[in-house]
Amino acid sequence: MEILKQEISSKCSTRRCISSGETCYKSDMIRFVADPNNEILPDIAEKLPGRGIWIKANKNALTKAISKKLFLKATNSKVLVKNDLPSLVEDILLKKVISLISLSRKSGNAIFGYEKVKSSLINGTARILIQARDGSINQKGKLRPPKGTNTYIDCLTSNELGEAFGRNYVVHVSLTSGGLSKRVVHEASRLNKLRGFDDIKQELSTYTNNN
Repeated sequence: MEILKQEISSKCSTRRCISSGETCYKSDMIRFVADPNNEILPDIAEKLPGRGIWIKANKNALTKAISKKLFLKATNSKVLVKNDLPSLVEDILLKKVISLISLSRKSGNAIFGYEKVKSSLINGTARILIQARDGSINQKGKLRPPKGTNTYIDCLTSNELGEAFGRNYVVHVSLTSGGLSKRVVHEASRLNKLRGFDDIKQELSTYTNNN
């Protein structure tokens, strides 16, 4: 019950984005803090000390915050903001997602390969379908994500997915329920928004419906 309360609290907790002015759920945002040297750093885990600065997980919002010197206004002090901050945030999120998928594999909650993933979708053990963004649209369209929300991830390349399984490339992956699946979805969702990948689901849906 306590865990459930914490999850509900986290989902309902909101912050104001310094770039857009919008009030958003924390789960859709990225926290930043100034380190002892007054350099702005991303706090992906939201555990670093100091006053948090919040921005939507969106590359345009982050780029605007840098170009308009919004970090300076938010902290009311002279801070160092590197121009490659968006790339740094993306890299940290990417490594986090790959690490979580790798841990899911080691715990037996993640499998890869077209036939194995297809079987897990058919027998109902798959909770989430992950497909490489650069994989064949024709082949990807043959697999349908599990019913429900947040059941499809497509923000990684085949090489990036391969890292989680010790392979050069992987296109199809499925995660079972439980384990780290919720954390994978959360971090992948932020990475997806940061990378601006909002069209592949429509492309996949269009292909599936026409075949």
